[in-house]
Amino acid sequence: MVSIIGSLVAFVVALLIGGLAIFVSARLIVDVDDYSHAIVTALLGAIAWALTSWIPLLGPILALIAWVWVINWRYPGGWGTAAAIGLIAWLAALIILLVLNAVLGLGVGAFGVPGT
Repeated sequence: MVSIIGSLVAFVVALLIGGLAIFVSARLIVDVDDYSHAIVTALLGAIAWALTSWIPLLGPILALIAWVWVINWRYPGGWGTAAAIGLIAWLAALIILLVLNAVLGLGVGAFGVPGT
């Protein structure tokens, strides 16, 4: 039971971090100020990634396109804006994780932001 609770807490923390990265990025790029919207976007992006990344040969490329598509669907602007939100979200997640893991020693990732 303890491992289930620990896994659930780790998932929630990682989702909140992924959501924070997308929130920061969307705030900078398209001036959308809604953290709950960013958390849902992170969750949907992670699902899109999971559904496509396993495909042989093209999986990682399709997964990245699916993740950017989710951002494009959830935020105003076109594909270029969505790609910019994704790139800044990735950088924001790396910075957030660097600080959290170095200062607090949490050892967590950012759910919903690929490569973090």
